[in-house]
Amino acid sequence: MKKMLRLCILFLCLISCLGVFLAGCSSVETKAEPEAATVVITDSAGREVEIPKNIQRIAPSGPLAQIVLYTVAPDKLVGWSIDLSDAQKEYIPEKYWDLPVFGQFYGKNVSLNLEALIAADPQVIFDIGEAKDTIAEDMEAIQEQSGIPTVFIEADFDNMAAAYRTLGEILNVEESAQAQADYIEDTLTQVDEIAASIAEGDKVGVYFGTGETGLNANAKGSFHAKALDRVGVENVTVIEEVSSAGGGNTINMEQLLKFDPDMIILDNSSCYEYIATDSLWRDVRAVQNDNYYLIPVEPYNWVSDPPSVNSILGLKWLGNLAYPDLYEYDMVKEAREFYQLFYHYDLTEQEAKYMLKNSTIKKQVQ
Repeated sequence: MKKMLRLCILFLCLISCLGVFLAGCSSVETKAEPEAATVVITDSAGREVEIPKNIQRIAPSGPLAQIVLYTVAPDKLVGWSIDLSDAQKEYIPEKYWDLPVFGQFYGKNVSLNLEALIAADPQVIFDIGEAKDTIAEDMEAIQEQSGIPTVFIEADFDNMAAAYRTLGEILNVEESAQAQADYIEDTLTQVDEIAASIAEGDKVGVYFGTGETGLNANAKGSFHAKALDRVGVENVTVIEEVSSAGGGNTINMEQLLKFDPDMIILDNSSCYEYIATDSLWRDVRAVQNDNYYLIPVEPYNWVSDPPSVNSILGLKWLGNLAYPDLYEYDMVKEAREFYQLFYHYDLTEQEAKYMLKNSTIKKQVQ
């Protein structure tokens, strides 16, 4: 009987030890499911696109995308759509100067070098900006030609902040992108509230001239002139066939005299310099009243060209020019904050004042 009892106890011990052993083997052999290397997102064109979860290399489709991507994640850029000018390089660190140039997919300066783009090996191509009628088909075509996931993110004034938040999530830079999105939202809220308070009869008439002659106009309704409508000024260039191409519509001096603007803004320094003494421009009331200004353009035009996040600062600038009692901004301070947050550049007070010497109310930059 005792012998039988000892055998039973021994058998139970063996079973117990075997259970421990098997449990130990099971814990070693069991492996957690690997984290997915890719995710599927729906872009602003309604396309489902599979992209890497950890993105380190990105490429822009054109100038608008270039600006936004540089502001969001400069170290992830593998190249430019258009080369940097010497003037732009003053505000962009040298380590980015020699990135390859791929060209752009859209516009009058279409110049895509597909081989150079593929050689740079971006994980994702981003197209950012205005939604075209054929945007979905265009994105699919680029993706098929390049073999690289191509994502469209709409980014005009109304959805610019959302675009930054989306890019922050996709590129794993949520904190910095959130700060940029908050700045954009705060600016638009301020501007919209002020613009809504301006009576129709009190609006300042503004002419937005471009180019060396100043007689290329971004007319009312142009994609490049949206900043004027947003701040509550009246774009005096009203014509039938509005061009949203860079450079806008060509007008003549007779038309400009009929438009009779209260204020003129120009993007060309040569034009700004000569109109004060030009026999034709002298007849324009805004010139007679010394009420014309040069738009700051480095590293990107504050109002347009291209119309992207750079225009957010331009809203404050233009509002302050037209309605200084309503848009009570210190533009030196505003410029320094914007350049730090978006261009990753520590703009000095002296640099800001020099930049604004022909561009804003003189008392603010002395």
